[in-house]
Amino acid sequence: MIGSGLVGAAEAPSEAPSDVPEVSGDWYRDVVEFADANPEPVQWFMGHFTEASIILLGLLFLLAAWPRLGGGPRDRALALVTPVAVVLAYGCSEGLKVLVDQDRPCRALTDLAIVAEQCPPVGDWSFPSNHSTIAGALATAVVLLHRRIGWYAAVPLAALAAFSRVYVGVHYPHDVVAGVLLGTLVVAVVAPLLARPVSEVLRRRSRRAEDPIPVDRH
Repeated sequence: MIGSGLVGAAEAPSEAPSDVPEVSGDWYRDVVEFADANPEPVQWFMGHFTEASIILLGLLFLLAAWPRLGGGPRDRALALVTPVAVVLAYGCSEGLKVLVDQDRPCRALTDLAIVAEQCPPVGDWSFPSNHSTIAGALATAVVLLHRRIGWYAAVPLAALAAFSRVYVGVHYPHDVVAGVLLGTLVVAVVAPLLARPVSEVLRRRSRRAEDPIPVDRH
């Protein structure tokens, strides 16, 4: 094990708080114990991937958005507003964290060793997972911009990113499921709504640029 949380063998198994769904606490324990049994190279990869996955999804977003920027008003509008929707999804996640203030599983289930180097500090709440929210939001944005890249690359990457948060021991399964759903919902609803007025603005600007400038003959 390369992370923290090593305990003595005599310590009794701890239980998740009452506000955590029992099935989520059980699945968390199963995944973390599975991670603990993995070879160190696998633990090292997942420990780094859990952070790098957001960067990879960001690169996929740029790859999907770039061709749209050279397209018509609707294409350009969608490429411009999807980042706004992703940021909004992140803001919603942060707001929910403050409202729910659910502690991290690595602070409640102290008999388990985790892959993460350390458990996030008190006040860095667990529900929902910010990483999973951003992953779900970015994957949805990529799907809206380029379906093939989205479904074949971004969606699987986002799913693995969400799983990695449980694997390294810093989130319950229901944290990451809620995060992915939140990010997906916000971008799927907000991006098309914002794209409509923005595309109209771009369309009007394009028409004005194409119209000949009247010549004053007097």
